[in-house]
Amino acid sequence: MMKDGKVRYFDDQETRSADQRAAEHLQALNGQLQRNGVAAIGDLAGLAGLPVLRKSDLSARQMANPPFGGLPVRNLVHVFQSPGPIYEPGGNSLDWWRMGRFLHACGIGKGDIVQNCFGYHLTPAGMIFENGARAVGAVVLPAGTGQTDLQVRAAADVGTTAYAGTPDYLKVILDRAEEMGVKLKITRAAVGGGALFPSLRKEYADRAILCLQCYATADLGNIAYESPAMEGMIVDEGVVVEIVRPGTGDPVPDGEVGEVVVTTLNPDYPLIRFATGDLSAVMSGPSPCGRTNTRIRGWLGRADQTTKIKGMFVRPEQVADLVARHAEVARARVIATREGEMDAMTVMIETSGADSRAYEKSVMDVLKLRGRIEIVAKGSLPNDGKVIEDRRVYD
Repeated sequence: MMKDGKVRYFDDQETRSADQRAAEHLQALNGQLQRNGVAAIGDLAGLAGLPVLRKSDLSARQMANPPFGGLPVRNLVHVFQSPGPIYEPGGNSLDWWRMGRFLHACGIGKGDIVQNCFGYHLTPAGMIFENGARAVGAVVLPAGTGQTDLQVRAAADVGTTAYAGTPDYLKVILDRAEEMGVKLKITRAAVGGGALFPSLRKEYADRAILCLQCYATADLGNIAYESPAMEGMIVDEGVVVEIVRPGTGDPVPDGEVGEVVVTTLNPDYPLIRFATGDLSAVMSGPSPCGRTNTRIRGWLGRADQTTKIKGMFVRPEQVADLVARHAEVARARVIATREGEMDAMTVMIETSGADSRAYEKSVMDVLKLRGRIEIVAKGSLPNDGKVIEDRRVYD
């Protein structure tokens, strides 16, 4: 929002109609598929027919064919390593990771000096935000992490006006500046890589700092971001986001919590249906700020709910298989508890049927465990994306 009350968008893509966005995404996506040796699809819904690429799959491919698993990477400038290890490429073209759109939404641009407190060693976060700052014309102080006293001194000496880093480290810098009697000029903060709790956002607001967060990963770059409206997170224009049922690649209805699966439209590094392992849900309607792309609720937990019960691993894909075996079953949820000193398993099944015995064989065949089966009404299981819930408490 500018002083005249008008919103200045990063580009015209942010206000496209849904039909225009879908058509242009489809064209770009089919180009990506072609580079991966995959046949074109007729519409974006056709993505659901393609396999999901999980991080474990990517790691295995990279081990067999280092460093990028045989994916068609081009215009390579950097190679990064994330825990796993997983290797990610990096480019230096304008807004390669699409972070400039988020920084622009934060009000950061020409004339700003961004203190970039994301790491620059091995992992790409520092470069991701530096590349975004370059896209909006801001100057970067590549501060990295730690050495808080030097951070304060540098911020004061160079006149830092904006912060980029994890949500909590800005408070460390501000508190230390107060202890040192140093006044800083930071008025905007672009954060990620951790939870931005409402109390922390309010503390920054009380210090006259607008703090907004993004949802990004080392593999994909920016996926979604907040605008000053602060109502959900707006999906970035350079990706296609699906919300799928954990353990499957099947899209869930809007509003239902599921796993975030992302397809990038970056021709230098095409990732098709890459499973993030994170949970979120689509929100209805566009953002009040006028940006028209889909909104999601942000990070709502992890989709990889693999749990060991009675010495056996139970995985989300097994629960999905259980549901798929019975047309009348809408959803299922496995609950692990303790009864005395023993593990216990309850399988809650949403179905119009009434006889739990009809599912005993499937539960045993799929989960390889015996457990209590509880029939529940359709729509009664929580909308939290969980298909496996561990209620065990160990003292």
